[in-house]
Parts: sequence; C-alpha cells; structure tokens
Amino acid sequence: MKLLSVHCDYINFKPLKKALKNPEELSEERKKEITIKDPLVIFTAVEKSDESNPDVLNRYIAEIMSLAEQVGSKNIVLYPYAHLSSSLSNPDFALKTLEGAEKELTKKKYVVSRAPFGYYKEFSLKCKGHPLSELSREIGEVKNEKGKVITAVEEKYDPKQLLRELTKSKLDTSKLNGNDHRIIGHAMDLFSFSDIAPGMVFWHNNGWTIFNELVNFWREEHRKAGYQEIRTPQILDKKLWQISGHWEKYKENIFLSDYEKRTFAVKPMNCPGGMIVYRNSPKTYKDLPLRLAELGIVHRQELSGVLSGLFRVIQFTQDDAHIFCTEKQLEEEIIKIIELVDRFYTLFGFSYHVELSTRPEKRIGDDKLWDKAEEILEDVLKKKKMKFKINKGDGAFYGPKIDFHIKDSLNRTWQLATIQLDFAMPDRFDLSYVDKDNKEKRPIILHRVIYGSLERFIGILLEHTNGHLPLWLAPIQVRIVNFTDRNNAICESLFEELLKHNVRVDTDLKSEPLQGKIKEAELQKIPYIIVIGDKEEKSGNLAVRTKGRIEQINRDEFIEKVIKEIAEKI
Repeated sequence: MKLLSVHCDYINFKPLKKALKNPEELSEERKKEITIKDPLVIFTAVEKSDESNPDVLNRYIAEIMSLAEQVGSKNIVLYPYAHLSSSLSNPDFALKTLEGAEKELTKKKYVVSRAPFGYYKEFSLKCKGHPLSELSREIGEVKNEKGKVITAVEEKYDPKQLLRELTKSKLDTSKLNGNDHRIIGHAMDLFSFSDIAPGMVFWHNNGWTIFNELVNFWREEHRKAGYQEIRTPQILDKKLWQISGHWEKYKENIFLSDYEKRTFAVKPMNCPGGMIVYRNSPKTYKDLPLRLAELGIVHRQELSGVLSGLFRVIQFTQDDAHIFCTEKQLEEEIIKIIELVDRFYTLFGFSYHVELSTRPEKRIGDDKLWDKAEEILEDVLKKKKMKFKINKGDGAFYGPKIDFHIKDSLNRTWQLATIQLDFAMPDRFDLSYVDKDNKEKRPIILHRVIYGSLERFIGILLEHTNGHLPLWLAPIQVRIVNFTDRNNAICESLFEELLKHNVRVDTDLKSEPLQGKIKEAELQKIPYIIVIGDKEEKSGNLAVRTKGRIEQINRDEFIEKVIKEIAEKI
C-alpha cells in the first residue's frame, strides 16, 4: 500500500464519470461537490501484495493516526488514488479496505470523509506548506505474486539483459502544457530522468550550464554579503537527527544505512551539519554574526507516483544558510536577508508576496521564546513597510518564519525563499559564545534559503520564461549559421573571437537548407542566431536573429553588445 498525506487548508472533490464498470453506488449527496476544511488528506493506492497481508488494515489505520497526531488534525479524508501504484489490488478488496478504515477511524472520534471509489474525479486543494504537510509512506512487506515474503538470496543475473532493461523514462506529453519544463528540457537537451534513479536528475551539459550559472551568481552575491561557504557530509549518524528533532518528524522519509553496527542517515536537510561546524571551535561575540552558507545535496524518500519532473524529486540541492547572531543583531540580519531575496527575485522578473507563518501545534521550545520570535519577525516586516499576511500554525517546528511566495508568468504562486527564526536549535546542540562580559550565552539562529531547491527553481524559471532564458543563463548564447559552404571560414573566425570572450557559442555549418537550421536553433531557444552569407561577409555586418526579429549589426558592435549583456545580466 502506498500513501501520500497532504495537510490542507481545504480540499474540494466531485465525481465526474465511472472509472470502473461497477463503481460503488453513491447517494445524491455524494454525487455533488464536497468541500472539507482543514483536513489531512490520505491519497491511497491499495496494492496486489496487500491482499495477502492480514495486518494491512491495522497498519493503514495506525499510520493515519500517527500522521494525524503529528499535524494535529481530526478531519481525515480517505482518497483512493490509483496513480501512486502500478500494481493495484482487486477493486473489491481496495474498497473494503477503505471502508474498514473509515469505520474504525470514526470509532476513534475522527471526522472521516471518503472520496467516491471507482470514479474519475476532479479535485482542488490548498496545501498548508509546513514541513509535515506532504509526506509519503509505504505499508507492507515485500512479497511475490503468491504472497510469500521475499528473502535475501544469491542473485543470478545476465548483465546484457540488465542493460536492455535500463531504459530512460519515457515522457508522456499528452497531458502536459506546451510550456511544461519537461518538454522544454527535452527540446533544449537540458536533463533527463531514468528508472535506474527515480526522482534524481541526469543533468546534460546544457542543463548543468544553467545550474552552474545560478550557483556562480549565488556565490558572487553571498561573498559580497559576508557569507562563508561550507560543505558538510551527506551521510551522518542517526543521533544527530535525534538531537535536532528531525528524527521524530521525518524518519519515514529518511534513507538509512548501517555501518559497523551504527545507523546512519542520508541527510534530508542541511541544518544539523551547520550546527556541527559552529561547534568545532569556541566562539566569542567578535565572531558574530557568523553566516554559513551551503549548497547542500539532500535526499528524501518519496513514492514514485508523486514524482514530477524537477518540481518533486528525491535528490535536490538546497541553497541553505545559517546565521548565528546575538539578539541585538537579529533585526539587521533579517533585513539584509530580505534585501538579498529581493535582489534575486527582481533579477529573474518574479513578483512576490510575503507571509508570516506562526507556531505550529507540534513544536519544540518555550512558548515565551515563540512569543518573542514572532514579535521580532513581525516588527521587521512592519519596519520595512512590507505588506504581509499571517499564516497561522504554519511555522517550522523550531521557529516562526517569513515566507516569500513568487508569482510566475502563468499566474501560479510558489513558496521558495524563507527566513526562519530559531531559539530552540542552539539549546538542543548546546551552542554558545562568550560575550563582552566574559559570560557564556546562546547564539540565535536564522535559517534561510533563496532559491529553495535549485532543481525546482530551474523548473519554475523554464516555465516562467517558456525556455527563453536571459542571455547570461542561456546554455548556448550564440549560434553561428552559414549560408553556404563558401562562408565557413568567416563563421569559424567569428566563433573563435566570441570564444575568446567566454561567450557560449557554437556553429551549424551543415550543408542543409538554411530555414531548417534556423528552426532547429529556435527550438533550442538560443537567444542570438547569426547568419553569415556572401552579403554579410562583404559588408562586415551580421544578420542577427533574436526574438523573431532580424537586424543587420556591425560585427564589432555585436560582440561588444553580447559581452555587455552577459556581464550586466540584462
């Protein structure tokens, strides 16, 4: 059985038409659109192997109760969702399981709603967006088709057969919009996915160029802002996650490994590693604020059915930073982060709105410190005269946060940047510094990201621009196309000159019709397409095609123009 739990502000759903020959019968009330407020929605796929597992219903109910307790919800929506699995159970068994769960959870004083079984349904929801709002689970032992538990045996395999089975994931474009980042990524040869590593990106040269340009800009801005860049291990002892509090919250989503009778976790976030770096040497007030930034690769277990291109992956890179400071330094540091966020989003053409997310029901730390933390964040926003709304109960489990929600060209909003104020973690990790009076004190931590996940940010940016990236980000900035073979030498001369100025340039000198070569370049979203024929070779000008327009530009002026646009990130 596979589950995806989503803690929502609301969910609306309505059956449209039969998906099975004999779906469950519905009352007139259940045929209408239903709205449930503040629910924990359990998207459920009951699988073939569950039919021979006598304990599957009890484990299903226990898992739901555990999730409901973590997010503090008494409203449960059981939603049959076949897309989570490719090995579904018999429909009668699945319906019986969902009905059984509904009955038992109702007895335990939960308010349970069950979405219609055996129908195509439309649904809309608003996810709360806190750290526990989206969690995936898998229930049951690994069994074969006869229901027998599979045990470890010596493997026998044919390498050639295995190689034939290693195929890249085929993208079904029938249900995707034309500007979906997966379609754009294929057209521009940016990245691919494979079943050999679900939810992990295979970056091609073009896509990795975009990734690295974003990283280079990030590094440049952070150096200017006084950050130190660090790197921490990807695999850390389980004890570290127990100290931080993540173990109780996220253990089902953490990849685990044993080494010499110790349990290690592949890190799902970067925070604890930053704490260890801080603890490595004694600190005084003169060392603060200490700004530690990390482009950390993290992994989180997700069910394959919920993976979605660059938007929902298992491995991703977070542009974390942890700022260790005194209480007096907090306001100035928060303002600096806000200004840095604005610098980034203005450059990429994103508008945004701000939310102040307050204490969740499940949290660590003293309520008096929560009062202080929420007041500090609110005061800064008011001092900056920023419009914001309160997002009650959606803070991190260790502190309240300011969330930045960008709006893209498709009018979608995405929560990316966040600033989290943390009084709790310094205490759990016993962090300290010596103040002016030679007394030991606790620092305060600001956790923050700007891109969030670089993978998701790139996906959003590709769709926001429809692949027409600004020149400084474009993987191929200029393509030089010959009119005939007679013009190859002058094309190669321009190529060499642009290359000397670190312009990402290539040539298309194939003996093929010109229009076909131009169309290919346009499909790859190359900003500048240069066509050189006898006319251009004689005049010293270039026929420059950009954004569907063609103009004649002097060769030297064009080179100067491109160099300037790249340097100024126009």
